[in-house]
Amino acid sequence: MAQANHYDFSGRHAVVTGGAAGIGLAIVQRLLAGGATVALWDRDAKALDQARALLDSTQVHTVGLDVASEDEVAHATASTLQAMGSIDILVTSAGITGPNATVCDYPVAEWDRVMNINLRGPFLCCRAIAPQMQARGYGRIANIASIAGKEGNPNASAYSASKAGVIALTKSLGKELAQAGITVNCVTPAAVRTAMFSQMTQQHIDYMLSKIPMNRFGTTAEIAALVSWLCSEECSFTTGGVFDVSGGRATY
Repeated sequence: MAQANHYDFSGRHAVVTGGAAGIGLAIVQRLLAGGATVALWDRDAKALDQARALLDSTQVHTVGLDVASEDEVAHATASTLQAMGSIDILVTSAGITGPNATVCDYPVAEWDRVMNINLRGPFLCCRAIAPQMQARGYGRIANIASIAGKEGNPNASAYSASKAGVIALTKSLGKELAQAGITVNCVTPAAVRTAMFSQMTQQHIDYMLSKIPMNRFGTTAEIAALVSWLCSEECSFTTGGVFDVSGGRATY
């Protein structure tokens, strides 16, 4: 495997939601390798403990929370600022797939749950953290969306709609902060084999693979490689951008 590009995050402090596993954890590892201090925000207490043990780093801070709760996000922000002093980087990776069902059969409660975690969560985190970035005149925000947010996967309407919302949120916030020294971008991966696959039917997994010209799923390391650049100082003239990591699936 090719040697990973190295970005210098020395002295930088990052928050990664959903940071205890999957894509989020891979991003945490890249940021730590560059010298950042990283706060892992996740609702899974067991996964947070496992991630802390795996990382074995004094540069790690963990917070258990529900990103869909305004009060819990506010508390997590205050706790993280107290522990790290500032937040220079925010990566919103927490998300769920929700059930596989047609729009006509989709349970309303499940629709709300997917929207709350996948879209309300990034909104609340950006809303809570961006102001202190503005006060300091520097920040990098990277939201994890999905190719489903561009194309709309059948039998995954809530997930697709929530990720389309993340793309629009990214573009709106990127424009709002364009002169504040803060970049806001998102990535739209095709399917990446993580624990989230356990939430999907095999039929849906097969469908997603059939749409990828490279005929394989992405890896968490491949997503983290792109996100690490978006979080770096070198990403200085790119904001409101949407970056595909889709194995050729993306058509626009």
